[in-house]
Amino acid sequence: MARSRSPQIEMISRRWFYPLIVLSALGLAAFLLLGYAAVIAYPRLPSIEALAAYQPKIPLQIYSREGELIGEFGEERRAYVKIEDTPEKLKQAIIAAEDERFYEHGGVDYIGVIRAALANFAAGSARQGASTITMQVARNFFLTSEKTLTRKFNEALLAFKIERNLSKDQILEVYINQIYLGQRAYGFGAASLVYFGKPLADASIAEIAMLAGLPKAPSRYNPVANMSRAKQRQHYVLRRMLELGQIDAEQFKVAEEEPTIIAAQSTGFATRAEHFAEMVRQAIFDAYKEDSYTRGFRVFTTLSKSHQDAAYAALRRGLLEYDERQGYRGAEGYFDLPKDVSDEQLEDALQDESESDDIFPAIVLDISNKSLSAYRKGGERVTIVGDGLAFAEPMIGKASPPKTKVKRGALIRVRNDRKAGWSVTQLPTVEGAFVSLDADNGAIRSLVGGFDFDRNKFNHATQARRQPGSSFKPFIYSAALEKGFTPATIINDAPIVIDASETGAIPWEPKNFDGSFAGPVRMRTALTKSKNLVSIRILQAITPRYAQEYVSRFGFDKRRHPAYLTMALGAGSVTPLELAMGYAVFANGGYHVTPYFIERIEDRQGNILGSAAPLIAGENAERVIDPRNAFIMFNMMQDVIRGGTGARAMSLGRVDLAGKTGTTNDQVDAWFAGFQRHLVGVAWVGHDIPSSLGEFETGSKTALPMWMTYMATALKDQPEELPIAPEGVVAAAINPETGLRDPSASNQMIEYFYHENVPPEPGSSFMFGARPPRSNEEISDQLY
Repeated sequence: MARSRSPQIEMISRRWFYPLIVLSALGLAAFLLLGYAAVIAYPRLPSIEALAAYQPKIPLQIYSREGELIGEFGEERRAYVKIEDTPEKLKQAIIAAEDERFYEHGGVDYIGVIRAALANFAAGSARQGASTITMQVARNFFLTSEKTLTRKFNEALLAFKIERNLSKDQILEVYINQIYLGQRAYGFGAASLVYFGKPLADASIAEIAMLAGLPKAPSRYNPVANMSRAKQRQHYVLRRMLELGQIDAEQFKVAEEEPTIIAAQSTGFATRAEHFAEMVRQAIFDAYKEDSYTRGFRVFTTLSKSHQDAAYAALRRGLLEYDERQGYRGAEGYFDLPKDVSDEQLEDALQDESESDDIFPAIVLDISNKSLSAYRKGGERVTIVGDGLAFAEPMIGKASPPKTKVKRGALIRVRNDRKAGWSVTQLPTVEGAFVSLDADNGAIRSLVGGFDFDRNKFNHATQARRQPGSSFKPFIYSAALEKGFTPATIINDAPIVIDASETGAIPWEPKNFDGSFAGPVRMRTALTKSKNLVSIRILQAITPRYAQEYVSRFGFDKRRHPAYLTMALGAGSVTPLELAMGYAVFANGGYHVTPYFIERIEDRQGNILGSAAPLIAGENAERVIDPRNAFIMFNMMQDVIRGGTGARAMSLGRVDLAGKTGTTNDQVDAWFAGFQRHLVGVAWVGHDIPSSLGEFETGSKTALPMWMTYMATALKDQPEELPIAPEGVVAAAINPETGLRDPSASNQMIEYFYHENVPPEPGSSFMFGARPPRSNEEISDQLY
């Protein structure tokens, strides 16, 4: 006999039955509604064809002749990495940090959604997200970041659509290259270069973990913006990798203890060549307009990394040494510091102050006559003692000027020398430029347009038109050789007054730099010692009009060199690059070569879009001066280094160097232009608003050391190569006092002449008409 249910149980059942029916109906209705919405929305979703044929906006990339990246231009920094070239540890780290079930779900991770919901409920706030890598690709590629249910719904639908059309590796490849990671870096390849200055393949596990932690919040976990938060996020990623068995305990420990070294944020490139890279950018933009920044053009240039490193270091060192000779200017400003100031407060105070490569802004924390402690931008407290404090000594103590005194809270600049340690320094107010060319074809091997591109983007190597001073004299002397002068011609180094009609302005009474007069001197000696009055008399003899036409052979614009006697002392205007182009004619034996800086342009697939066809000396370049002229001028300028105004360059220990110093009136500009058979280098120093560099700041003191520093590196391990006398050059013994051949003279010396301009023979001479030396060994024997 069946038992009947009690009325109480029946009442409870009825109480729950109807709510369950209602909830089930609501759930079914919601499911049907979502299904209907999906049916309506799915066909309207964006096409993923663009994703399947993913072509990111690849910036213009500029490479050295060795193939190393030296510049990049575009709104987005990118370095595309194919999935097969992606380090396995990076893939693992991304999956550990962002989506551990990436290879298991179909676009939406339901387990992850439930887990995140429970975690957020327990925490009482939204602590975990449930976006999969596929959903992030959908959002970053097709949608906005607005936090609405509609966007989230479309994101999930797009994730399903993407998963149906692309493989997991294809999705991951898009993610690895598309995700924004801070500092204008899109993709992990670019981020590795930006943050660590190295390609992904060279990144350590610790660095990979830090990169993998960035997608969650690039601005918050960016190691440049906030290192402590970046380290916390790195620790989380490493811990997840350990939990998932992607690394072992030993690897975890090593990665945790590895110091994070952030690359200098100014470049991330192989060398400092910002002014040069900007030249390339302008040339490419002129040809391709806005496509320049998105189509992934790869421009391979003539610039040599090793030469550029040497030129950059030489210019920075030269300008800093000059600036130190002018004395310390004192504190740049002051901050009101609380007693227990934190590093975070100090970093915030320095936010608007920029580094200049290895020169950092710093705030003085404590100071005495013997030591100074400061916080330098970037998170380090430094102590400066001894010689490191000597430069700032005039601004320390009670006697120092109140407005520039170095005291607690003062803004100063500091620099770290690996051998000497930290020292007080300052940013130079002077500017400079250095450029070097391959003399045989005009290829620019190095170009430094100023002390710091971020401070001053004006390219002094190509845009600064300045008076070349005595560095222009060789072109006048070269013209004189064509008018019958010889290195042995005697010219009077004596006072002269020039009428206004010959100067184009007012009467002129020029002087030599040292104010002295040597009387009759040979033309070779006049060039070696840079005798102004001799140069003027030479120009008078050949006429300024002839010289003006003649210098155009070297590529100079004759309109910038008016036909007046002042041209003898370099009163026209040139850029350092133009001067280097002119000197290349002497170096290569008389050929005009045009400076160029782009070897070839490739598209992103490696197809060549264009390549250079340079003029080459001895092949297709135009001969602009007699080879005998080029040889004799080369030989005369060797004397400038052997015993003239460039004599300190003898310390380089080479006999194949030649050049000329240049110093303009009141030491406004300092130059040195010098060369070897295959390489020309020009150094310039001056103020942007022309003013004196200082009474003793000449070309030989201020510019020549830069040239020497560069050449010491550029010519290292390069064999010496002296010019060979061409046909038609005669070597003859002369009396240096008269410039004539004199067998009876006890102090005879060898001089070179055009065969038709050999001095008259007062008597027989065993050297008359002798064959000039035809080898480097013979030349070297005669020089010494």
